[in-house]
Amino acid sequence: MVSTKVKQLFLYSAGHTYSNLSRLFLRLFTGVMFLQFGLRQIMHFDEIAHVFSGFCGLSPEVSIAIIVAVELLCATCIILGLFMRIALIPSLALMVYVTFLLMTPSGDPADQIFIFKPGYPIMFCGIFIYMLLAGPGKISVDYVIAALLDRDKEDDEVLDKA
Repeated sequence: MVSTKVKQLFLYSAGHTYSNLSRLFLRLFTGVMFLQFGLRQIMHFDEIAHVFSGFCGLSPEVSIAIIVAVELLCATCIILGLFMRIALIPSLALMVYVTFLLMTPSGDPADQIFIFKPGYPIMFCGIFIYMLLAGPGKISVDYVIAALLDRDKEDDEVLDKA
């Protein structure tokens, strides 16, 4: 027979999760990692600009500035849980682009412009897709905004009935 302590440990923990804390941790961890990649690109801006060819017909400096702005702004939104699902779309697109750059066998020094190892962008893609599906959780600015909007809606309904 299995002891009751073992049953309580596994059965209780399977039904009672800390999903909001888990989402907060994942948001903070991923956002800080994404933020530090953007900060490292700012520190090495000149080195990166010399080897990067740019995209969409833009100059390398403008392309890198856009990429860094996307990383910093989206990472901050992810950390705060502010418009998180919207912020994840450009972040995911950027990681798909970086994955394409790193997986293209060109031997070009531009392959290292984002200071990523080949597996990191794919890892970020998976995490971003999970966060798109799961949402920010209750410990986020998005949840506070939704709760305030919901409360205002209920107040309006009460006034309409009166």
